[in-house]
Amino acid sequence: MRFLIAGAGAIGGYMGALMSRAGLDVTLFARGAHLAAMRDRGLRVLSEAGDFETRPRVIADLAEAGQPDVIILGVKAHALTSLAPQLTPLIGPETTVVSTQNGLPWWYFQLGAGEQTGLTLESVDPGGVIGRAIDPARVLGSIVYLGTEVVEPGVIRHTEGNRISLGEPDGTRSERLKAIAAALIQAGLRVPATARYRQEIWVKLLGNVAFNPISALTRATLVTMARDAEVCPVVKNIMIEVETVANRLGIELPISIEQRIAGAEKVGEHKTSMLQDLEAGRPMELEPVVGAVVELGEKLGIAMPHTRTVYACTKLLGATAAAGGQKA
Repeated sequence: MRFLIAGAGAIGGYMGALMSRAGLDVTLFARGAHLAAMRDRGLRVLSEAGDFETRPRVIADLAEAGQPDVIILGVKAHALTSLAPQLTPLIGPETTVVSTQNGLPWWYFQLGAGEQTGLTLESVDPGGVIGRAIDPARVLGSIVYLGTEVVEPGVIRHTEGNRISLGEPDGTRSERLKAIAAALIQAGLRVPATARYRQEIWVKLLGNVAFNPISALTRATLVTMARDAEVCPVVKNIMIEVETVANRLGIELPISIEQRIAGAEKVGEHKTSMLQDLEAGRPMELEPVVGAVVELGEKLGIAMPHTRTVYACTKLLGATAAAGGQKA
């Protein structure tokens, strides 16, 4: 099975390094200094589980990728609009495309969404570019529970987590799902093949929609937000609104809001990915995570005053940080 990691940054690069070390046929697509470093010195991973180095095949031009069996999308959600059209020539009749992005995936309403099938979200797929470039029948979803960062070109630090949930959009346990899960398990990851993928998306969104933007606004860690007497009620109200949207879609969450907050508190002094992006001067994944749920609430006629307020403030924060051209 031939794998292409389209976007070998923190998450994609870490996955690619594990797969390369395990002897799997994997190619990493990257650019800039990170690409040059991997070509010159290989890819180094720093982890409490043990540091290691590997030399995977790395390309700067997707035309060199051939036609892989599996394409793993390793870029942030907002980068898919430009990447997806470049992938179309690589996607054959048997190619599987694995989405790893945070938030609602672009394909969520393209198939298997019941009466909402066909609904479009501009915040996730502006102009429908991604949906036209990648056939939804080729897609396999994943939810990533990894903490990684590129600390310098060619070097990735793994800080926590080893799980990636895989799921078919229709909830079936297909042969391709089993085969890809087996390959990633061989690489050293925990890869449950879930039949409740859509439900798990909303469990993760429940926390991300509340904690991520608030962390960007306050610079607070998960445990600080969960324990703050004034912020925690805001978190809870946002979660209530998110749960209402999920319920309207027919999704019953297997965890209570109190349990979700308690789980975040146990993670401890962890900075959310949105805060990490803001501090590093990178665009935040605000639209697919928060904007998508706000847009969906509008379409379903659900009032979301708490989520809207935090979303608007964080959106302005991102705009002012970008205009200033400096790290926040």
